Amino acid sequence: KLPAGWEQSGKPDLDIDGAVWFRKQIQVPAEWADRDLILQLGPIDDNDVTYFNGVEIGSTGLDVPESWQKPRSYNVPARLVKAGNAVIAVRVMDSAGGGGIYAGPMTLVPEGLSSGPINLATDWKYLVEASRPTLPPSFWNTQPQQPYGPGSAVAPTNLWNGMIHPLLPFAIKGAIWYQGESNAGRAYQYRSLFPGMIKDWRSAWGRGDFPFYYVQLANFMAKTPEPVESEWAELREAQTMTLNLRNTGMALAIDIGEAADIHPFNKSAVGERLARWALARDYGQTDIVASGPFYKSHEVASGQIVLSFEFAEMGLASLSGQALKGFAIAGEDRKFVWAQAKIVGSQVVVSSPLVRNPVAVRYAWSNNPDCNLINKAGLPASPFRTDSWPGLTIDRR
Repeated sequence: KLPAGWEQSGKPDLDIDGAVWFRKQIQVPAEWADRDLILQLGPIDDNDVTYFNGVEIGSTGLDVPESWQKPRSYNVPARLVKAGNAVIAVRVMDSAGGGGIYAGPMTLVPEGLSSGPINLATDWKYLVEASRPTLPPSFWNTQPQQPYGPGSAVAPTNLWNGMIHPLLPFAIKGAIWYQGESNAGRAYQYRSLFPGMIKDWRSAWGRGDFPFYYVQLANFMAKTPEPVESEWAELREAQTMTLNLRNTGMALAIDIGEAADIHPFNKSAVGERLARWALARDYGQTDIVASGPFYKSHEVASGQIVLSFEFAEMGLASLSGQALKGFAIAGEDRKFVWAQAKIVGSQVVVSSPLVRNPVAVRYAWSNNPDCNLINKAGLPASPFRTDSWPGLTIDRR
């Protein structure tokens, strides 16, 4: 079923690097015959050659920068479009890391017409052409590294000396910060690294605990069909923990990211959510809700876990009134399954018939979760977990 990365497909023979063919048969409506069509496949990791009825209609190769996150959109010339059966085939090549047709949109529609597209985000046939086992993380840790030094942008002290230290003579009202993607592989370390940086800035300016507002990592990369461990979720947790520092605030972006773009397009929502913290905390506009819900506490009773939240005084809701999504529950075996969740006032009650004696709940705990819990101000809830079981990055430095 596409879109999904190979490694998230649940198919053992797709836990590979290599080349895989995907094939889908469709029915072309009679009114589309002899018209140019637009085929959208979303981003493909890494490269592809795409065919319509056996004729190549487009490709994206190694010559395209960051090809793995470039959405594919190919023209199907009118001469190939006939009413009735048609076959779309995509040869995907992946050299390392994740691979596949991993994010939408996936549609076929006549050029100039946006309504009534054929949805291609369904089941496809596949055939492995060539493969090798996926390279383990240890492989990348043994590759030659350019030595750090005065000429390296990432050498210790370079960014501080070049970008922050020159500002110290100037007055400061506060700071906003959006970073963390490159630290996701060492998320536990970020629990001390990030608050340590904030303390250092405050000390350097000598103006007390000035406001420091930052953005939690947005949703990114392929979605996963089942509950998983996640480096990005652990980094978001480290960012949430930093709220223990005085005069900090975190803008939530778990609903406005893009699977294929680490720098998502919707910048205005990020700015507005940062502004909420400043207006509510620093400019006296106490009627403004500063944030979406944050997990506060939980109770276990009668096979259910009842969750309580901050920033939920006016109540909770689900986006567009749909059933709550993104909650997973586990017992002592630590095996998480998707859970049923319902809103009761300012609390959420979580359960599953598969877990009779639950001990832990996780919400939006993945790189790119499907989640829809909001407060009455329309702001999304922060990802969280009630457990403290060791994560993927606990021993990484």
